[in-house]
Amino acid sequence: MAQPLLDVKGLTTRFRTERGELTAVDDVSFSVAAGQTLAIVGESGSGKSVTAMSLMRLIPNPPGRITGGQILFEGQDLLKLGEAQMRDIRGDRIAMIFQEPMSSLNPALTVGLQVAEPTNVHRGKPWREAFELAKGLLGKVRIPDAASRLQTYPHQYSGGMRQRTMIAMALACSPKLIIADEPTTALDVTVQAQILDLLKALTAETGAALILITHDLGVVARYADHVAVMYGGRIVEQAAADALYARPRHPYTRGLLASIPRLDSSAGQPLVPIAGQPPDLARLPAGCAFAPRCQRADAACTTQRPLLRAVLPQHLSACHHDAA
Repeated sequence: MAQPLLDVKGLTTRFRTERGELTAVDDVSFSVAAGQTLAIVGESGSGKSVTAMSLMRLIPNPPGRITGGQILFEGQDLLKLGEAQMRDIRGDRIAMIFQEPMSSLNPALTVGLQVAEPTNVHRGKPWREAFELAKGLLGKVRIPDAASRLQTYPHQYSGGMRQRTMIAMALACSPKLIIADEPTTALDVTVQAQILDLLKALTAETGAALILITHDLGVVARYADHVAVMYGGRIVEQAAADALYARPRHPYTRGLLASIPRLDSSAGQPLVPIAGQPPDLARLPAGCAFAPRCQRADAACTTQRPLLRAVLPQHLSACHHDAA
């Protein structure tokens, strides 16, 4: 088989806190092929965003640090690169779209300057040429009257237009991998669909791989090829999207799917919430992190950590009660 574009092996990221050290990403492994969309799904605090920041080597140290694993991008371990080498990769071969564009865009610089900067820095394009490319990118992400928009500032844009600007910046150097961390947070549902349709179409057009960080399983069903479900800093289930929806194996995944509305549900059938609260990453139980909320939990679940293993072909689950 062809080598994956990104192959993450045993990634572990920890933070020092006043309550002791916590493990935000715990022995996480997955791979992404060129042109593929992988969705990483889970509740707030499950480790999704820290995983994304770890891939980009953007974990602030202190208090955080990547303590183990490999991040193999095109066969090269990003964890072995110096900071200068990583700066050459960020925004060029790997780009990231953050969940809150107003915090990521510089309010003191024009939109045109910010969209032009990646090609100036990474491709050595003169500013005049970089601005022409920026104008084309703004048009490509369907911002109207792109030429006049080059001289405007982020605060003059709507939330949807700011997110389109972030996509334009991410696409500037034709990256091979785009990481989108909750790219539709705080947008209304119509704009959400427009942004995600645009992102999927543009990555398909360029052949880029996409890692989509989200808590929205409806988004996953429509846009993802493969899914990794995270809980308590760990991946608890991983499969092709259609297989995961057709036959979810882990109790947490089943709980997530049971708690969202479905068009084919019987009229008036109540949603089934997952009882309890997400785990405290600084006080994770010795066994399965989901055990306190799981109706199937037994003594083994509270004392032994379940391993992520194949329960069906190309379908992984971390549950003591799950058998092939």
